[in-house]
Amino acid sequence: MKNIIIGILLGVIVGGVGGFALGIFAFPYLFPPAPVNESLAGLMTGEQVASGRFIHANPSDPVHYGRGGVSVYAAWLHLEADFEVGPGPKYHVYLVPGEVNADTAVEQTMFVDLGRLKAFSGSQNYPVPAGVDLAGYQTVVIWCEQFGVLISLATLQSR
Repeated sequence: MKNIIIGILLGVIVGGVGGFALGIFAFPYLFPPAPVNESLAGLMTGEQVASGRFIHANPSDPVHYGRGGVSVYAAWLHLEADFEVGPGPKYHVYLVPGEVNADTAVEQTMFVDLGRLKAFSGSQNYPVPAGVDLAGYQTVVIWCEQFGVLISLATLQSR
């Protein structure tokens, strides 16, 4: 009888932990946010200072990917209409100094957090904080804060 109770308790604990972990992983796939289609119309954008294209940072990882364009203006960062990343929890948009690759410790750089990703696809706008010298940032990164994972990156080319 004692072994049955221990087995049941162990099953409940393992099932609860496993179910919770599976739920965290599956939630963004089951309930993705609607695509955002923000335009730059009405924003005081000024001249475009840089642009780039998101790439799949780690091709051996099929879950974390990204594609599409990004444009940087003096006061705004604009993810283009073709922007898309694989879904996941707590994604943020970072400006990162220097070049980034799959091995870069992004969380240890002097990045600027532009905010939480609004949707996994579609055009989106993020204000660049006043005083940020865009010349010092060569990469835009989509970063999963919850798990500390690089999702995608775009190397910026100055205009």
